Amino acid sequence: MTRSLVIKVTAGADSPERANQALTVAAAAVASGVAVSLWLTGEAAWFAVPGGSERFPALEHATPVTDLLEVVRAGGRVTLCTQCAARRGLTQDDLLEGIRIAGAPAFVEEVTTDGVQALVY
Repeated sequence: MTRSLVIKVTAGADSPERANQALTVAAAAVASGVAVSLWLTGEAAWFAVPGGSERFPALEHATPVTDLLEVVRAGGRVTLCTQCAARRGLTQDDLLEGIRIAGAPAFVEEVTTDGVQALVY
């Protein structure tokens, strides 16, 4: 059975340590060969747009979120919450390549699959 991990991150610049921790776990899981699905919700929605992660504050002793997000985009799947995108006026055309927009039904399907572990930050 393939190991899978779904991570939902709700924090962005409003809670930089929590946001960085979620992306660190996602990137570490990708590097370990785990199938990762990262969901960007709330203020984490801004990571989905070009330049969004560059505006994130640098944290001492932490890998920059830009680097972490690139690891996840390259080896996992990144999804922006439908409602979160709409509230911020974001469409698919506004997003970084490879990031999709999907809603709660897709999230529920992912987290209820056998063998999937889910984390929320």
